Amino acid sequence: MKELVRVEVMKLLDVGVIYPISDNTWVSPTQVPKKSGITGVHNDNNELVPTRLTTDYNQIPIAPEDQENTTFTCSFGTFAYRRTPFGLCNAPATFQRCMMSIFSDMVERIIEVFMDDFSAFGNSLYQCLENLTLYLERCKETNLILNWGKCHFMVRHGIVLCHLISSKGIEVDKAKIDLIAMLPPPTSVKDIISFLGHAHFYRRFIKDFSKISSSLCHLLTKDMPFVFNEACLKAFNTLKKLFTSAAIIQALD
Repeated sequence: MKELVRVEVMKLLDVGVIYPISDNTWVSPTQVPKKSGITGVHNDNNELVPTRLTTDYNQIPIAPEDQENTTFTCSFGTFAYRRTPFGLCNAPATFQRCMMSIFSDMVERIIEVFMDDFSAFGNSLYQCLENLTLYLERCKETNLILNWGKCHFMVRHGIVLCHLISSKGIEVDKAKIDLIAMLPPPTSVKDIISFLGHAHFYRRFIKDFSKISSSLCHLLTKDMPFVFNEACLKAFNTLKKLFTSAAIIQALD
């Protein structure tokens, strides 16, 4: 981990994202590495091209008077960020506002954007590629950086916001469902919260989800003793089984 931190610190120093600082009034002792990347897919009908920004928040500058509030320390010195790091409480909202400001004239017309995920769309291959070109030109104009190494175009399907998107429709992400399927029966309220947190994300794929999960939700009632009975076990196993065979959501013809 020490070498990993050193490499990351040197990289951020080289590109000017951070700088050495001293005599600051606040410091964080912890650094957590964060992967970045770009993904892109294109479906069978050439209707979707999601892309992702690389270095995400690092592309947004921090006001000079606030930079010392991002100070962190490690074995190699004490540093502060010139640009937004991961972990700031308002970073996601700030990043989303920034993206909406940059692409305001394109959103819902030729692209959709959520944080660093973009989907360019069109009614034909030509229109889709034309809209993608407009999006990429805007990125160039505003100095947004994309990681070309993780772009993939003209594939039959792709993961967008934890859903599998293809010409067939919208499906659950099999990798996420496999994780849910491997979960053992809950032994505490914390386990119930964790399971329902995963399950609720894909609830629209399961008919009568609320009815099936009611016995599990009942255990979350204040001052309710934790008794994982047969009804709870049945609901738990039923939901896991239904998720593995979840239907595909399709648009109306």
